[in-house]
Amino acid sequence: MSRTARVERATSETKLVVELDLDGTGKSSVSTGVGFYDHMLTALSRHSGIDLTVRADGDLHIDAHHTVEDVAIALGQAFGEALGDKQGITRYGDATIPMDEVLVQAAVDLSGRPYLVHAEPETMTPVIGPDYPTSLTKHVLESFAFNARITLHVRVLYAGRDAHHIVEGQFKALARALRTAVAIDPRVAGVPSTKGAL
Repeated sequence: MSRTARVERATSETKLVVELDLDGTGKSSVSTGVGFYDHMLTALSRHSGIDLTVRADGDLHIDAHHTVEDVAIALGQAFGEALGDKQGITRYGDATIPMDEVLVQAAVDLSGRPYLVHAEPETMTPVIGPDYPTSLTKHVLESFAFNARITLHVRVLYAGRDAHHIVEGQFKALARALRTAVAIDPRVAGVPSTKGAL
């Protein structure tokens, strides 16, 4: 069974394509025009084992918001599509990841019920690199979770001092939690739910 998906999205603000393979090896090719976001999506792919291709052309002359948001929307849609009927999946995943002085916890439930709980420092460097506002991280997680139809909790347990580490820790923790949740469990017959559906 192939657990792959391709999503194209075109608006007056962005044109993009996202392709992924849940059973990959963490290979990626990412180009959004927002360097730090490319770095985060590459880390997400690498540490989740999900092969990922992203090509985005957005209105970066305005700011990064539309491009970052629309990629997260398409990524969530592709992830949900690739999950298919969710037969045999582990369903739940969690990870606690250190990133130098930062410690982040992420937990996911591939439940079909979109929800996000997010806790990170209220005050940190407002922009990473030339064009990634740190306020976008919550928006990325929210857009991904709602379009993938998953429940996602991400908490920065120790904030540290470096915004780069705080954000990167969140993407890596999400990656490791997803890696566990999407894995096929040979002990699971059908869908892992007492309802018989996810």
